[in-house]
Amino acid sequence: MSDAQPHIRFAVADDDEALARLDRDTWSHLHAVKGPEQPPYPGFFTERFGPRDHLVAELDGRIVGYVRIGYPTSLVANAHVRQIQGLAVADAARGRGVGRLLVRAAIGRARSVGARRITLRVLGHNTPARKLYEAEGFVVEGVLPEEFLLDGAYVDDVLMGRTL
Repeated sequence: MSDAQPHIRFAVADDDEALARLDRDTWSHLHAVKGPEQPPYPGFFTERFGPRDHLVAELDGRIVGYVRIGYPTSLVANAHVRQIQGLAVADAARGRGVGRLLVRAAIGRARSVGARRITLRVLGHNTPARKLYEAEGFVVEGVLPEEFLLDGAYVDDVLMGRTL
């Protein structure tokens, strides 16, 4: 990859295949509680999460990351909150600030639609992600101990959030 800076934009319908491939290529129990997708592979966008729920990072004309932003629930009482519900960065783009730019873009997007808070859930053993979120102002607001059994080990579900 070149020394170019990543470009962040909204996803479009034509990004479906590239995002689905990125999800498959970056799959790991470090951040995923479901098993890897198996053929025939489903599309990336769903009825629940479409292109406008995703910001993508492009580098050298290729999608190298995404962040999914949604509502934590369907309740009107917490419609002022947005939640990061997925984040992935291609291995080849790691260490280039892509994840940080995507988190900042998610925060900016949440602010732009009038949200007052942004939250997320991260697996307790995912130290790189937790450090990134902490560096961007997220704090631990709760821990669900041993919430998941992944590869024979119990893993905490860490709830993080920040005010906008």
